[in-house]
Amino acid sequence: MVEHQSRPGWAEVEDYLSATLVGGGEGMEAVISSIDAAGMPRIEVAPTAGKLLMLLARIQGARRVLEIGTLAGFSTIWLARGLPADGHVTTCEYVPGHAAVARKNLDAAGVGAMVDIRVGPALETLPTLEGGEPYDFVFIDADKGNDTAYLQWALKLTRPGSVIVMDNVVWEGTILDPGGDPDAAAIRAALDFMGANSSLEATAIQTAGSKGWDGFAIAVVK
Repeated sequence: MVEHQSRPGWAEVEDYLSATLVGGGEGMEAVISSIDAAGMPRIEVAPTAGKLLMLLARIQGARRVLEIGTLAGFSTIWLARGLPADGHVTTCEYVPGHAAVARKNLDAAGVGAMVDIRVGPALETLPTLEGGEPYDFVFIDADKGNDTAYLQWALKLTRPGSVIVMDNVVWEGTILDPGGDPDAAAIRAALDFMGANSSLEATAIQTAGSKGWDGFAIAVVK
């Protein structure tokens, strides 16, 4: 797995942007503390990215959101805050312990009633969602090896006009030459799938900050 490294200047700029534009987000420091207390990996999205998810959901007019990869609920809370009062988030988490931490954080943030956490392998959960009301917004931030499969399911569970965001698509630039990194190879395969699929209009943004050199892809379903 690639080791993500952040330059001091990147992190300092991110801290400034977070303080100036994001403001931390009410109660989000408690979520970070819960991650550390539970010994979970610090792989949650940066505050600037979290608020971007909120704004993208709001701009899209989303009412139903699907998230693949809950962790402690940091991004889940931001997504829920981008929805109207009758909005709903379905989030998939593989690790029961992570889901339990997320549930406490979601309830403490006041969005618990809007969020349904599905525990177990996402590729077993996603088929159970088929046939229901389509999702307006999908955020993919889970095990990279299944990114293409997650994208395929996202297409099945959305509608024309829905937005799909996939995190961690630059992976310290290793997507150019994955070598022996299976995650980098899987990310590249997912990007190839996204770019070649006639049902998607997509682009990607590179980022540099506390999470190192990375980025996200964003697509609209045609």
